[in-house]
Amino acid sequence: MSKLTKQQNAEAHWADIPAGHGVVCPVRTTLNVLGGKWKLLILSYLLDGPRRYGELRRLMPEITEKMLIQELRDLETDGIVARTVHQTVPPRVDYSLTTQGQLVRPFFAELLGWGIQYLGRSR
Repeated sequence: MSKLTKQQNAEAHWADIPAGHGVVCPVRTTLNVLGGKWKLLILSYLLDGPRRYGELRRLMPEITEKMLIQELRDLETDGIVARTVHQTVPPRVDYSLTTQGQLVRPFFAELLGWGIQYLGRSR
């Protein structure tokens, strides 16, 4: 049996709580799906189009192979990233944003703007 993502665990928990108890939180949902050290960086690299696993690995040399695989699996399970296996020799796997994943574009535009502003701040 595969491991559940944070969001899947949260949704299972929320299903057992009577409506109106204020447990379901959009911010918590966003953090469950996109939070963590690597997910936003992975998504930022997928904004330009599909990437192969090896390409993602080279773009993020500080991430371990195990962690990259786990983060990609979680994003795929949560419907943010699609994994496409091409039947070639050797097999080729591409990762791309799903329709739901494409909805993060404006969010990244804001993050990029904030990051640029922060880097240019007076110290």
